Order: sequence, then C-alpha cells, then structure tokens
Amino acid sequence: MSDARLLPVPDGLDGLRLDVALSRLFGFSRTAAAGLVDAGRVTVDGAKPPRSAKVHGGAWLEVTLPEPDAPPPAQTEPVDGLVVLYDDDDLVVVDKPVGVAAHPSPGWMGPTVVQGLAAMGYRVATSGAAERQGVVQRLDVGTTGVMVVAKSEHAYSLLKRAFKERTVDKRYSALVQGHPDPSRGTIDAPIDRHPSADYKFAVVSGGRASVTHYETVEAFRAASLLDVHLETGRTHQIRVHMAAVRHPCVGDLAYGADPVLAKRLKLSRQWLHARELGFTHPSSGEQIRVVSPFPADLQDALDRIRAES
Repeated sequence: MSDARLLPVPDGLDGLRLDVALSRLFGFSRTAAAGLVDAGRVTVDGAKPPRSAKVHGGAWLEVTLPEPDAPPPAQTEPVDGLVVLYDDDDLVVVDKPVGVAAHPSPGWMGPTVVQGLAAMGYRVATSGAAERQGVVQRLDVGTTGVMVVAKSEHAYSLLKRAFKERTVDKRYSALVQGHPDPSRGTIDAPIDRHPSADYKFAVVSGGRASVTHYETVEAFRAASLLDVHLETGRTHQIRVHMAAVRHPCVGDLAYGADPVLAKRLKLSRQWLHARELGFTHPSSGEQIRVVSPFPADLQDALDRIRAES
C-alpha cells in the first residue's frame, strides 16, 4: 500500500531543485528522490515537473511514497566477487567489484554491496535512508576497491562524522591519459550536476567545494599512473577533476577518454581503483588501514601499457 504525503514547501528550500528538496525533506538519497520524480510520484501545485525544476516556498508538494516494507530486488542473492577485507562488531570493509552499486536505488536492477552483505549473513546499522542503511561512503558502479559499511549505530554515527570532517584517508590509483603538468599537484574546483547531461557531473561555478591531490607514480608513453588523495568525496570527483585538466581516466568514455586507447587496453570502464582506506576505529581508537590489490582488468591494462612503453 502506497503512502501519499501532502505538505507545503518550507521557505528554507526555496529555489532548490526538486530532487534536492525531496532529499532534504524526507531523508532520501538524491538518486531515490529523482527516481520518485521520474516515476510520476511527485506533484508540485498539481503539476508533475522534472527533477531539475526549482521549487518555491509555499508551493504544495504531494509525494506518493512506495510501500516501505517492500524488499529490494534479489535482496539475498550473493554478489560475485564481493570480498570481505576486514570485519568486527562495529564495521565491515569490503573489496567492491566492478558492476556493483553501493546500495539499491530506483532504476538500478543490478547487484549491490548491501545485498551482498545480507546474503553473507551480515546485519548492518539501521541508521541512514532506508535503501542505504549502514552505508557511510559510496563508490561508483564502475569503480572498484575498498568500501566500509557500519554494523553498529555507534560506528555509523562516528564514521559518517569522520567522512564529513575529512579525517578519513582515501587513496585511489588512477591511470590517466597523457602526463599531468605539474606531475604532482592539487585540483581545487567546485563540482555539481552537469548543466546539460543529468547522468554526469562537471566543474561548475557555485558547485560544492571539491579538492583532489594527485602525484604521478609512473609515466608511460600514452598515460600516467597517479596516486590520488581525496580531501572531499563528491560523486565522480576524480573523473570530473582529471577530465577538467584534460587528463581523463583511461577508459572513461563518459568524460572524454579516447575510445581507441581503451579498446587497445581491453578496458570497458574507467581505470580507477579505491586502493586504500585509513580511519580511526570508532570504538577502539585504533588506526585502521585496509588495502585492495588491483583487479584483473585494471592490472591487465596496466601491464599492456607498460609493455607498449
């Protein structure tokens, strides 16, 4: 049974995009909010505007929420390639394979980390939006590597705060086209939704503050292997920042990478891997560092470009 809510838009949300306003009002993820709009479950003053429409204080918002107890598809099926790297009473750290989302979302019918953990018998924290309980960080579907999920409410609260306050050490490896100059530097440029492609993000004036530090580890004839340290954690941040300085991740066709090079290296996704995660344990205070090796497709591409050089 669906649940319809009718309420005025608070003045504090005046001027925001509809999906952002819904996210703040109901505690949804922005993806879930956008899914409700796209499904026709949201009206503003009787009309059904697109997710990008701006809302105005006092307008009447009607939202038809889905049945809260409906389980996500394939909730208990195991996820191939999902490996647990660290586990205790408070948290579990996994090595996320390619093609797996962090959590369920409208329109995504593929496997998720949340689903995979459930199939392994893990119970995670109940804090957070319903579709992403226990999730304190996310990785793109096409990005592999280390990801932490909270099991206790205490861990969820402290880890969320640690990510927000930027005390978590997030290290990525990225193979990018060309040779960044300088070979070591910082990209400090705001990121927001792409102005004309809703599935992408871009450097946008007035966007959210985004800071990426990089250092060249190895240079090849056509590309460079970078060690990347994220100070912030915006969606697609490394992909957007490297594309903005004309050094997109190899294989990242959505952000301007060369398809000929990607085909030569047999890559079907961006060469980007969440290699290390370091944080203070929420209960013991111990420093935890978890490392993930390169997956087979990225290692193979790296070997190929080394051989070419």
